[in-house]
Amino acid sequence: MLEKGGSAVDAAIAACYASCVCEVVMTGLLGGGHGMIWDAREERAHQLDFFTTVPGLGARLQKRPQLVELDVPFGEELIRYEIGPQSCAVPSIPAGLYELWRRYGRLDWSQLLAAAIRLSREGVPMPLAHASCLKMLAPVLTLDRGERLFAPAGRLLDEGELLLQPGIADALELLAEDPHSLYSGTLSLSLLNLMGERGGLVTSEDLASYSPLWREPTETPYAGTRFFSRGGLSGVPETLARLHPLVGLSERERVHALLAAFADDGAGSHTTNLVAVDEKGNACVLTTSLGLGSGDYLAEFDLHLNSMLGERDLVSGELAPGERVMSMTAPSIAVDDSGLALAIGAAGGTRLRTALVQVASGILDEGLVPSEAIGRPRFHPAESVLNAEPGVNEEALNELEAKGWQVRRWSSLHHYFGGVSAIGRAGAAGDPRRSGEGLVLGA
Repeated sequence: MLEKGGSAVDAAIAACYASCVCEVVMTGLLGGGHGMIWDAREERAHQLDFFTTVPGLGARLQKRPQLVELDVPFGEELIRYEIGPQSCAVPSIPAGLYELWRRYGRLDWSQLLAAAIRLSREGVPMPLAHASCLKMLAPVLTLDRGERLFAPAGRLLDEGELLLQPGIADALELLAEDPHSLYSGTLSLSLLNLMGERGGLVTSEDLASYSPLWREPTETPYAGTRFFSRGGLSGVPETLARLHPLVGLSERERVHALLAAFADDGAGSHTTNLVAVDEKGNACVLTTSLGLGSGDYLAEFDLHLNSMLGERDLVSGELAPGERVMSMTAPSIAVDDSGLALAIGAAGGTRLRTALVQVASGILDEGLVPSEAIGRPRFHPAESVLNAEPGVNEEALNELEAKGWQVRRWSSLHHYFGGVSAIGRAGAAGDPRRSGEGLVLGA
């Protein structure tokens, strides 16, 4: 898209649609997301909220959704999820991407979906990270239509094998022709039929009334930059504000400084992140999620429903139809007197914040290039347990154990520790933990 003269937003939209084909173990077209845009001409950051909403408009939501509990082994932890048709909130990715294009797009709308349509029809080889994730999430992903998609020969797809999802191509072609198809067209009828058949909560009023919201990002001074991110549940602005300078510290001191800025966290949902920057210095960061996925599919379109109402970290208190579901996502932009310094985002549920802060501080404060900062071993506190990848400073870990921490030493870099993607002045990088990649045109 960039080579065709598209903007950073055009490139990000096309990549997001492609991710809804290529990364369906982590995101999907029926999920939700958040975006952060840096407008170089205005010299201003803009935040787009296109996350899911609580369903039930036009109906009476008498009580909390009836959900199905499921325990899933996630690395070295057993995590309880809640799924089922009533875990599906109002899907919002198509509405959000169209709103981004309406405001910042340069290319024709249909061009942005072409690559995703082709990938869906031709098939996508499973990267190692996705194949590993599929093994963990098979109890959910192989329910309903998922068994034919992810285990077509009676066993799970392995690394390098083709994931074929021709139904998604049909859905994308409908959206290319009618961007509102999920809200007032053919896709909406399919979703509402499924809701009726399986007792889901999404109504026609929910779909017709959904609208992305432009919000003011939260600005935090950090390492000589203006750091723009999402506030609220993301926790990134507060963490950066607590973080003491890291430049010049030893690895041992760095671990203690970062841990002091982190608060305890637990597990969370599955997300994906992408970043694009164009030749004019505009940037777009998009973080999207399906939750774990409800285990239900729009069979004719190979589309997995989101499970946002089953995400315990996101849903609390009374559910009011039409209200936004909370989110931990934190697409972020950092600028200084010379302009755009960093565009960054992360996936990983409650590990998202710790992953993003460790990488962003490495780039902005310590001067690392993005690939070095992303590849560096990470750690994450979860209540009294400190999860640490191999390579985290052992002296610091031993000191923390002496203070009462239970240190869980992981055997390799792992999907658990999130997936960060970033573009800085020294290059672009994706996270090897999730088969990520960074590309610079002309490099």
